[in-house]
Amino acid sequence: MKRLIMQQLLKWKNSPYRKPLIMKGVRQVGKTWALKEFGRLHYENTAYFNFDENGEYRQFFETTQNVERILQNLMLASGQKIVPEKTLIIFDEVQDCPNVINSMKYFCENAPQYHVACAGSLLGIALAKPASFPVGKVNFMQIDPMTFCEFLLANGDDNLAAYLESVSVIEPLPDAFFNPLCEKLKMYYVTGGMPEPVLMWTEARDVDAMQAALSDIIGAYERDFAKHPNAGEYPKISMVWKSVPSQLARENKKFLYKVVKDGARAREYEDALQWLVDARLVHKVYRSSAPKLPVSAYDDLSAFKIYLVDVGLLRRLAQLAPTAFGEGNRLFTEFKGALSENYVLQSLVRQFEAAPRYWSQANPPYEVDFLVQRENEIFPIEVKSESNVKSRSLRKFKELFPEQVKLRIRFSLENLKLDGDVLNIPLFMADYTDKLIGMALAAL
Repeated sequence: MKRLIMQQLLKWKNSPYRKPLIMKGVRQVGKTWALKEFGRLHYENTAYFNFDENGEYRQFFETTQNVERILQNLMLASGQKIVPEKTLIIFDEVQDCPNVINSMKYFCENAPQYHVACAGSLLGIALAKPASFPVGKVNFMQIDPMTFCEFLLANGDDNLAAYLESVSVIEPLPDAFFNPLCEKLKMYYVTGGMPEPVLMWTEARDVDAMQAALSDIIGAYERDFAKHPNAGEYPKISMVWKSVPSQLARENKKFLYKVVKDGARAREYEDALQWLVDARLVHKVYRSSAPKLPVSAYDDLSAFKIYLVDVGLLRRLAQLAPTAFGEGNRLFTEFKGALSENYVLQSLVRQFEAAPRYWSQANPPYEVDFLVQRENEIFPIEVKSESNVKSRSLRKFKELFPEQVKLRIRFSLENLKLDGDVLNIPLFMADYTDKLIGMALAAL
């Protein structure tokens, strides 16, 4: 598999300001594979230490802060060779090892000649704890599920991926590319971007194995819920997690605690929800009252939507059968287009530094699915899962905020086009939103 994060890792390796790296990402998203593959491609050797499998390695970090001594002990215990500049040192499963994380300060200050990368699931939780942390002494990198473009490469569709990369003019795509890309996107909705289910599908076309892989990942996440320090939160986290498909199946997708449980109140469940957000298993999208800067100043903290980390996991958690894949465009429209919204959000989160928001008004009801900030401008985005692309809410948004809206964006199954100030992006081009907005602004 080709992962785009390899380019970021290479920049990190070659940076004159390189610090020890902490790679964050959910369980089974490919952190360990990416680091080992990067070590194989770009270093003479890799020294790999797993603190879950070899808990005794933790002791080396408890007795000393001397980097040379720590590495000498690790080399003797494991028989692995470590050479400055030439070895990639990987510390894996560090989420429960505060001494290992804290030692990055000493690697940064006293031994910058060593290339060190740490990985662990639930690192967002570990880093949210008020413990000693090497502030300013580490680089962070986030690895997310595979993008649609990475899925195309894994599926052997290099020609389609290369074509998407080559688009440089806003004009309709030829049917020879448009139609197969629509079909491949349906496949991606079924598998999602977690590497193991993608592998089961792309290598063997084994639907049962792909379904089982998704179920196993969901099971692993649900076992992780028990790692909350307060045992009483475990069932609440599980209930919030399982409510996500129901939340997204509603016309108004604003998160409601009563969907989690009848009579549930925010104060009972907000810690459980925050745990899922810190673990990055869900994305929280706040309602914005106006498209103005700074975006956070206009957040309505009482109103938000919740999306899953991966569209394939959402499909599996919603128990939507893969057979919907063969039924026209049903997969795009299933439960109010929730899969399409989740997929688009996953793509936007990677491309824009500020987290996306959404906008709505109650009376009469209008809702713009997402707002994104690109440089110092905010763009409204609507996600349409069908060919019906009447954009009432985008029109209303333009009426209310004429000065702030340079360009409106709509994702749909229609072809690529710029219609006045409305940019229509085919759903399968979501990974290129930032680039396409730039091209549209230049054309206006």
